[in-house]
Amino acid sequence: MTMLDQAPSARETPLLEVKDLAQRYTLPRESLFKPPAQVNALNGVTAQVKAGRSLGVVGESGSGKSTFARLVMALERPSSGSVSLLGRDLNQLPSDELRRARRDFQMVFQDPYGSLDPRQTIARIVAEPLTALGRIDRAALRERVATVLRQVGLRDADMDKFPHEFSGGQRQRIAIARALITQPKLIVADEPVSALDVSVQAQVLNLMQDLQDQFALSYILISHDLAVVDLLCDEIAVMYLGRIVEQARPEDLFAHSAHPYTRALLDAVPRARAGRVRRRRGAQLVASQSSAGVGCPYAPRCPLADQHCRETAPALRSVGPAHLAACHHAEAVMALPPAVAEAG
Repeated sequence: MTMLDQAPSARETPLLEVKDLAQRYTLPRESLFKPPAQVNALNGVTAQVKAGRSLGVVGESGSGKSTFARLVMALERPSSGSVSLLGRDLNQLPSDELRRARRDFQMVFQDPYGSLDPRQTIARIVAEPLTALGRIDRAALRERVATVLRQVGLRDADMDKFPHEFSGGQRQRIAIARALITQPKLIVADEPVSALDVSVQAQVLNLMQDLQDQFALSYILISHDLAVVDLLCDEIAVMYLGRIVEQARPEDLFAHSAHPYTRALLDAVPRARAGRVRRRRGAQLVASQSSAGVGCPYAPRCPLADQHCRETAPALRSVGPAHLAACHHAEAVMALPPAVAEAG
């Protein structure tokens, strides 16, 4: 399924293509007489990212966002499904070919404090992805490190410092420089600003936007904050219990949400739009991912659920131009004022 309008440019081969991705984890056995329970972290996720475009993936804790990021980065093998970058199935590549392929996709982690080795200089930290690809002239490597540090707003003199000498926002700039060092086509950013102050968040997001414009980067931005992905992403996928339940351009998602869970997310965070600041009511806790059942997984929380919802799981379907939703009542949800479609 595509995530953009079917204009000629959208029919080009995507940079990244994820098909029917599923991931199951087996929990420790609680009893000798019962089989171990399983957590269904992802349930048939399909997505595409075009070159130079960005996909935001949002949802509450436990929705499967970080699992999706790890599978896209080939840090884990999926239980089923495929992840293809530039037409190559990453999980079918031999280890040496996968290592070389990592030049094209890099990751920025959530914690700017824990993701940088405190014993290494900034030069060694930033150069690590490039040195892992093979031998490179030392002078050329140092010049490359200096170049990417300047691109993220740091100085050449910062190369010989250590992480503890920098603020959180500066550390995240260093992490972005490390991701840029191989000149990748795709960067997966897992909650890249959630550990930063709000003012610093804006600086880092503006930097990411500038770098995308300069280098035609594609991003997958994992976040629990819809306002963050609204700023940076061309399209947003909303995940619930390992499934994409809605997928649309930001302007359509905010103005015409088609899934009650998306409405609940909009209610759960303070948002400033159209000159107003409005604190919305929080959503309920996410249901268990280890509980297998029939019907729509959101039905126990949904104010619009009926017997059909409880018996038949909805498929992700088109509800408008470049707008998908997995809800039997999507059209009715789109017609409701936001307050009516709250979780509850």
